[in-house]
Amino acid sequence: MDILIIIEDNNGKSHRMGLESIAAAQHMSDKLGLSASAMVMGKNADSLASEASAYDLDEVLVLKHDLLNEYSSDGYAEAVKQIIESENPTYILFGHSYQVRDYVPKISAKLMRPFLADSIAIHFDEKNVSLTKQMFNAKLLSDINPSGDAPYLISFQSASFLSDDAKTGSATSREVSVMLDSSMIKTDSEEPFKEASGGVDLTAAELIVSVGRGIGKEENIPMAQELAAALGAELSSSRPVVDSGWLSPSHQVGSSGQSVSPKMYLSLGISGAIQHVVGMKASKNIVAINKDPEAPIFEIADYAVIGDLLEIVPKLTEALQ
Repeated sequence: MDILIIIEDNNGKSHRMGLESIAAAQHMSDKLGLSASAMVMGKNADSLASEASAYDLDEVLVLKHDLLNEYSSDGYAEAVKQIIESENPTYILFGHSYQVRDYVPKISAKLMRPFLADSIAIHFDEKNVSLTKQMFNAKLLSDINPSGDAPYLISFQSASFLSDDAKTGSATSREVSVMLDSSMIKTDSEEPFKEASGGVDLTAAELIVSVGRGIGKEENIPMAQELAAALGAELSSSRPVVDSGWLSPSHQVGSSGQSVSPKMYLSLGISGAIQHVVGMKASKNIVAINKDPEAPIFEIADYAVIGDLLEIVPKLTEALQ
């Protein structure tokens, strides 16, 4: 086995970042002529396997065990470590989710192999691979060349690859097993971290309404919340809104916040500084409302509305309702 993708369970469905990892693996497979397989685990393994088998993969590994029915960093780390040792993949790919940040460092320690985390791109020079990471709030990019003996543990930042680019196909499934007992699990995990109110992770949101400094003042935030509710969208923001204390840090999109790739990103009063753009540029459709016709956000927007958002947003909300 050359490439193994670990697909995360997101309430019974494949986490979007897992599907993005499939696109990354297929890209590597095409460039290097490698095989690519996926693995699913936990109580929803069968439904996840059904999803994964609809993609162009060599096979889907299905791992079931009573101690994996609920997430624990110890259980997941030991299970994935054992699968790596038995299947011997060269590259193991993850989406850089909160769960992955929790348990993959333990795999790294168990295997004594580095965790090449939060990569945003991959490059090829014949059979050599290099990974690009952001540094200093995305002001600089650094290329890293995996070296030493395999395996290589790699996670990709949200939206580094697009789930829509993952090629469909028909993969067979194969059940695999591990040796786990309760003595191996020494930690209890809390409820999964939720990025936004309403219990929906921003990285998985399909519609996002995002507010910037142009919203004017904290008292205008409910206006954006009403629009988000009318659209069935999640609310996010640029850094100045968080720095002002108008919204909590969990809402922040950008180099020091989250990276998102919704079907629609509606920005309200966001200028479009590079630190924000790196977190949302992979959105399928970007709609920008700003009264400044020279705002940088218009350079990447699919639809631009030049006007006062304080006048436009209430009318748009009313029309949607």
